[in-house]
Amino acid sequence: MPAELPLPRTSREIRLAVTPDGLPEATHFALVETPLPQPGPGEVLVRNHHFVLFAGLRTLMGTENDGVPLPPLRGGDTVIGPAVGEVVSAPDSSPLRPGDAVTHLLGWREYAVLPADQVLPLGDELPDPVAYLAQGSAAYGALTRLTGVRPGDTVLVTGAAGAVGTLAGQIARLLGAGRVVGTTGSPAKAERLVAELGYDAVVVRGAGEFAPQLAEAAPGGIDVLLDLVGGEQLTAAVEAARPGARFALVGALSGQLDGGRGGGSAPAGIDTYRLIVKGVSVRGYTGADHPDVEAEWTRRFGAWLRSGEIRFPYTAVAGLENAPRAFQELVEGVHFGGVVVEVFS
Repeated sequence: MPAELPLPRTSREIRLAVTPDGLPEATHFALVETPLPQPGPGEVLVRNHHFVLFAGLRTLMGTENDGVPLPPLRGGDTVIGPAVGEVVSAPDSSPLRPGDAVTHLLGWREYAVLPADQVLPLGDELPDPVAYLAQGSAAYGALTRLTGVRPGDTVLVTGAAGAVGTLAGQIARLLGAGRVVGTTGSPAKAERLVAELGYDAVVVRGAGEFAPQLAEAAPGGIDVLLDLVGGEQLTAAVEAARPGARFALVGALSGQLDGGRGGGSAPAGIDTYRLIVKGVSVRGYTGADHPDVEAEWTRRFGAWLRSGEIRFPYTAVAGLENAPRAFQELVEGVHFGGVVVEVFS
């Protein structure tokens, strides 16, 4: 990244124009030009290059966000999200210097001002700065800290075509899974998951009753579930579980992306008797409970990328102004893999 750039007088950012009533659409956002933010004592000015879109923004914009580790978003707020960029200016007391590549949480804008301790240098463990926006840490943490993956295990990943799921199946295989099964809502995405990412079988939501499809895709049952969806898919996974199966709940897209709900709940009917007689363990994963995972994931992800053992699928969106439309498409399930916005196209 270039170390010296002429500074403009203004900066563009995307704000939530109005709080959505239901699922967010492009019209709920506004592109705003503001004076270039000026750092105060102890603050860093960063020029953003890329930021990633993530489904959790729906919860931040909704009416059910108690316990969420990020602040809620309301009409008039600038949207946030993981970003990578370069330092423009930093306080003398900070180890950061102009030109340093960094990551932080104030995406959706051209320039960001943050306290120096909220800006992290990228280092060189990943071959491409954009790879620091990959959303594989939670999948890696859940599979290594909660479920384990034993040689020959059959692993089911729900929501396999999204930002987390496209990495999760590959991670499961690298950890020793014998069969990897995914779910998605699109036949075209199902084909890509098998052809490009090594899934053995994919269940297509809406192509028939879900449980019989899962039984066909995993005829011997499943040993590990990495659940990103919840709802009927979690219900079916309980029926498909082998004795001693380990379930990790990482996401709840069935409720999160339901326009009739508030974004922070996802009810599912589960046969608890089956959990008991099969000895199934069910645990929820949060990164805050496993602070050592991020660094370990970054090291292993970098090695896997360099060796060609893993791919980072994502859709590149050119231009800050196109982020609202891209986010609506993410909610609608249009994209395959992650969605990364290039701020300056």
